[in-house]
Amino acid sequence: MPSITAEPGIELKSKLFRGFSDGSRLSILKILVEGDTTVGEIVEQTGLSQPNVSSHLRCLSECGLALSRRDGRHIYYRASDPRVHKIIQLAEELLADSAKGIYECTRYE
Repeated sequence: MPSITAEPGIELKSKLFRGFSDGSRLSILKILVEGDTTVGEIVEQTGLSQPNVSSHLRCLSECGLALSRRDGRHIYYRASDPRVHKIIQLAEELLADSAKGIYECTRYE
């Protein structure tokens, strides 16, 4: 019997969801889907430290979930694809229907 991870692309899909699985990265992604923003603006909106935001943005950029562009001395970040917003919306819809079970789940700690 083949392993579930033998399904083509399952490991890659798992890596994609890791980008959304960290609360800080998810908060940043929710900001990035709204349009171009700077590290400083993300720091203000999230309360995260500047080094923390920069680290997460580097991760999101390297993984292809965020894009950056330089304008003078500022760097602006945004979500790489409108489907990032769609994934977040779908997660919120799913959570609305299954929040109690997910909240009580002890296996995802």
